[in-house]
This record gives sequence, C-alpha cells and structure tokens, in this order.
Amino acid sequence: MTLGIDEPDARGRTGLDQVGRDLTGNPDVVVRDVELLASAWHVLRRTTIDVRDADGAWSTQVRETYDRGDGATILLYDAERRTVLLTRQFRYPAYVNAHPDGLLIEAVAGLLDDDGPEDAIRREAEEESGHAVGSPEFLWSIYMSPGSVTERVHFFAAPYSAATRVSAGGGVAEEGERIELVELDVDAAVAAIGTSILDAKTIMLLQWAVLSGPFARG
Repeated sequence: MTLGIDEPDARGRTGLDQVGRDLTGNPDVVVRDVELLASAWHVLRRTTIDVRDADGAWSTQVRETYDRGDGATILLYDAERRTVLLTRQFRYPAYVNAHPDGLLIEAVAGLLDDDGPEDAIRREAEEESGHAVGSPEFLWSIYMSPGSVTERVHFFAAPYSAATRVSAGGGVAEEGERIELVELDVDAAVAAIGTSILDAKTIMLLQWAVLSGPFARG
C-alpha cells in the first residue's frame, strides 16, 4: 500500500499517480508512465512521455511536475487616493534563495482549495487585508512557472476604501500566517519594482494598473 496511490495520504487523496495518463489533446505527446514522488501536502510527479519531433521521429523524455493546486490573486486599489494595498510576509523559498530576510511585498493571494477563483479571492482578501471586495474584476488566468509547476493563478482587481473594511486582516494565525498590510502610492509601488517589490504576480498587477487599469493615463 502506497500513500496517495491506493491508500489515502494526509489530505485523503488516492490515485495521484493517474493524473495525466488520459491526456489526448496533443497528438505529438503520449504519456507512458506517471510516478508519484511525494504527496506530503502538494504533489511531485515524474512523468515519462514520448514526443514526436517535427521530422516525425519519436523520443522518450522525463518531466517532473510540482502540483500545488491553482491559486488566485487580487490588486486592491483606491483610484481616488492613487494607492494600492499590498501585504508583507515571510517566504522561506525566497529566503533560502538569496533574499536578505525573506519578507516579500505582495498582492493578496492564496490557493483555491475547494473554492472557485472568485470565491477564493474574496476569502483571501478578507483574511489577509480585512476588506470585503464584493464582485472583483477578473483579469486573466496565467501559468506562472510552466517549466515545472502546474499552477495557474487567476488574477483579479477590486477597489478598497474605509467602507470595505470588515476586519483587521493579517491572515489566519492558526495556519501560521503573520501578514502585515502595506499601503503604497501606486507610483512609488511601480518605482519599487525590481528593488523592494520582487514578486511576479504583484509586478504584473501593478503594470496592468498603470497601463490599462484604474491608474492608466488617457
């Protein structure tokens, strides 16, 4: 018996080695085998595929994929005051890969879990920022690191103000979240890209905001 295959893992999942075996959308790619490497929380797989080249020759390749589920993110903005509401929290993967203290400034974000993207981002916005966003504007769904990570992130935007605040925010303490709110002038936030703002989803949202979003200049 193997956890995550024929015995439930810590999240109650089985059959994790079956994902991808039924893919037929690309006639030049045939999935031959899927091996489950880890499923402690997210899922790491090694998949063997046959790939047909442009000259018709087939070759066998091996790909590892990290499946953490899909996520959602949102830019909270105040168009009148020209501010954005971001978060600061500790990110160990950044800390272990050359970030000085691991504290990243980011847009509100989180995994979907069992919710749809819009419901998930409403939940995350309230938990992290303390603001109820109503009906957020959907922007796009993006593959963030398609060379190895399966995740798509669904991007949203919504206004915030004193009227939308319903709690102090700060994240869910029981889940180890310690989130600080950071309100910035949007021009200062854009100027900080590449220095104090190093998170890809946040950079994408800020660029949207000034190019075609609420801070775009006509």
